[in-house]
Amino acid sequence: MLKKVSKQLLGNRNILLLVLIGSLSWMITMLKNGLPLPNGDLGYWGANAHDGIWHLALAGSLSRGSILMPVFAGSGLQNYHIGFDLILALLYKATSIPISFWYFQIIPIILAVGIGILTYKFVLLWQKSKTAAFWSTFFVYFGGSFGYIVTFLRGEGIGGESLFWSQQSISTLINPPFALSLIILLAALICLIEFQRLNSKKYFLLSVLLFSSLLSVKAYAGVLGLTTLFLVSVYVFIQTKTFKILLLWIVSSVVSLILFLPLNKSAGQLVVFQPGWFLETMLALSDRFYWPKLFEAIINWRAAHIYYKAAVGYSVAFIVFLIGNLGSRVLFVLLIEPSTLKIKSLLKLSTVTLFLLLFGLGGIIAPMLYLQTGTAWNTIQFFYYALFVGALFSGLTIRRFLESGYSHVFKRSVIFFIILLTIPTSVSTLLQVYIPGRPPARLSIYEQQALAFLKTQPQGIVLTFPYDPLLAKAAISNPPRPIYLYESTAYVSAYGNHDVYLEDEVNLTIMNYQWKERRKVLDDIYASTDQRKVFNFFRDNKISYVYWVKPQFTQIGDLQLQLKNIFENKETIIFEVIK
Repeated sequence: MLKKVSKQLLGNRNILLLVLIGSLSWMITMLKNGLPLPNGDLGYWGANAHDGIWHLALAGSLSRGSILMPVFAGSGLQNYHIGFDLILALLYKATSIPISFWYFQIIPIILAVGIGILTYKFVLLWQKSKTAAFWSTFFVYFGGSFGYIVTFLRGEGIGGESLFWSQQSISTLINPPFALSLIILLAALICLIEFQRLNSKKYFLLSVLLFSSLLSVKAYAGVLGLTTLFLVSVYVFIQTKTFKILLLWIVSSVVSLILFLPLNKSAGQLVVFQPGWFLETMLALSDRFYWPKLFEAIINWRAAHIYYKAAVGYSVAFIVFLIGNLGSRVLFVLLIEPSTLKIKSLLKLSTVTLFLLLFGLGGIIAPMLYLQTGTAWNTIQFFYYALFVGALFSGLTIRRFLESGYSHVFKRSVIFFIILLTIPTSVSTLLQVYIPGRPPARLSIYEQQALAFLKTQPQGIVLTFPYDPLLAKAAISNPPRPIYLYESTAYVSAYGNHDVYLEDEVNLTIMNYQWKERRKVLDDIYASTDQRKVFNFFRDNKISYVYWVKPQFTQIGDLQLQLKNIFENKETIIFEVIK
């Protein structure tokens, strides 16, 4: 069956062209990041200036055989899915190709093409329809929100990718663990279909391997996938009185926990119950949908215990959130007919169809109820999977429409209109964020030289100057900003190949590290004039190197602190701490 599907894919010029165009559009968000600009600086666009560099730092640390937190020296890695970064580290060790090149230039090609091909193969296997498979692939690549309609009506041009909170298809590669989880999910569903068809040990083991790896690659996908697989296994048992899917869930769950728990024992503490937060902030924040009157009404109704009115208000906000984010993918609703909602019809659903429905529903419900401590908005990533499912089902809607009795001209007109509704998010995001030649952030050629030198030094903890948000804010008007004035990132660890005493406060918050006390101590050290106190700080925290971008210095001279200048250029200076 799979060989037949592969031949159909390779023989279909339309799908190959779609995969090519879709992949190229996604790759634009990644490929020129981390490459030299005309002046020799490295440029970074969009979230790559923070998120991408974090993955470089973590993969670099893993490639050194370390399971310590590279930006919080001395602490073990915790509360993070390291699957993607471990693969990145292994690729580097196997090939010696720089991690940065793997991350920004090679892996995006593999992920973009792989998702397109697997989407087509899966839908073709699932629905036995080339038309459905083609259009599902189209929506997976180009699905966007209706945010551009809102920004246009406000006189702000075409934009608004995350106006309703969720990122859209065009930003898939910006989150490589998410992109990899889609590949794993699609492959797992293909294997599940084949396992049910052939009852083969080979596909059982492949399904276990794939489902059990989801949690370590992307925790959100793992939670949704394993929960859904359990519900489906119960459904299959009720229908057929067989335990084969239940056994698949049991083995996959055990393997998942064995892989995941060692680094994530306190992961449950990261999630808090706070229903409606995304809806409230979507209405309240000016950089989101912004409907302050409805927000104020909801808050007042809730405070006054007028719960039926609050329920209506939240329902309206939820509909705005759902339709706004789905954009033209809301077409999947047209698949729903009253007759299909009857119990008899629901019991006739295939295993994979039920899996997708429950998986997508879970992706909608989870962020409506739960937030992540420290970085509340992180749980919106559950919803990314709902959008993916919506894209798959939208392809089925298009197939049903094209197989209807409407005239050929009418069908072509409707399809053209749907394409026009779908692609503005992708086009505007590329034009406004990723295609411009001038990046928002840069790593200067002088810092590259310094970090290349640091990379050659024996391993040791590096002390950097803490991120200064006030200086960063002042630098906004003069892009591209030096990366140390863009955000608190992991760039010294990423390019210097050492653990850093304190860096990337953003991820430290997400992963629930108690970093603020360390930051307070560090601020005090930099402001101190007590030579002994500062020297003892270096000794007690096993600081080996001090990396400063001029004019970053302590109040006390380097000679007094027994610091040896081992590198200096126009912008940077590196000291070795004399033991």
